[in-house]
Amino acid sequence: MLPSLITPSFNQSIFDPAIFFLTGIPGLEISHAWISIPFCCLYAIAISGNGMILFVIITESSLHEPMYYFLSMLSFTDLGLCLSTLVTMLGIFWLNVREISFDACIGQMFFIHGFTFMESSVLLAMAFDRFIAICNPLRYATILTNSRIIKVGFAIVIRGTMALVPLLLLLKRLSFCHSHVLHHSYCFHPDVMKLSCSDTRINSAFGLAIVISTAGLDSILILLSYILIIRSVLSIASPEERKKAFGTCVSHISAVAIFYIPMISLSLVHRFGKHAPPLVHTLIANVYLLIPPVMNPIIYSVKTKQIRKAVHRIFLSKLI
Repeated sequence: MLPSLITPSFNQSIFDPAIFFLTGIPGLEISHAWISIPFCCLYAIAISGNGMILFVIITESSLHEPMYYFLSMLSFTDLGLCLSTLVTMLGIFWLNVREISFDACIGQMFFIHGFTFMESSVLLAMAFDRFIAICNPLRYATILTNSRIIKVGFAIVIRGTMALVPLLLLLKRLSFCHSHVLHHSYCFHPDVMKLSCSDTRINSAFGLAIVISTAGLDSILILLSYILIIRSVLSIASPEERKKAFGTCVSHISAVAIFYIPMISLSLVHRFGKHAPPLVHTLIANVYLLIPPVMNPIIYSVKTKQIRKAVHRIFLSKLI
């Protein structure tokens, strides 16, 4: 018997291999209209916050420096990650629209995973920026020139997108003959792959290899950069200078934590949490996609004095 939460359209399309069905909050379908309120607030904060960071960095000439260029890349990837799920998430909560075609699902996966890998690369670039600024400040301006930052930006985009093409082509060859109900409000590669009745060992191995070679490698290099930063800072004689040097890294360390912790948690749940309640999968998946875009603008607005001052200037000029 089909679950009562599925709409009549599910009954009509259950045998269509090109249709998948997204899930809202399991067990709380009757309250989706109310649950949508905090989700709408989170989306509004994420979109307005990252949009504000981008606008401030573009319009304020005093912020045209490598550190803020990388911050603008982080805000761009957060915006992309947020907008990738906005339509399907609110479609479920507001209109109970659960159906998504396989091709649309592939497209959504491309943007979700692409922006995720790009964000990991941006965090690595920001760690390199902090490493140069603290460990080799005299060469900072000559190493991180505008032309090199542009090249880094292009490399981040190419790296984040090209790795996904073979992964999604491998997914296209699979056949789906079991349940087509996904565990999330968006299409996530491991979630879709589990529904296949084909042999998915190649897909699983290739997906793991991509994660290790992107986010896994990035996290190791970020950790290595901070080991070198700590060693360099501890060699500074003045406690006040040590505190100032560590203070410039607080925002980035916070951004790294709120990105990698939910991502690792979601990966662990998908690989080892087969018997976990569906609600656990859904909550961790939503935290993974919404918390970094919401928190990053707040962290950088609070912890970065130059951003805070620029925002104040813009708001005061508008009021005047």
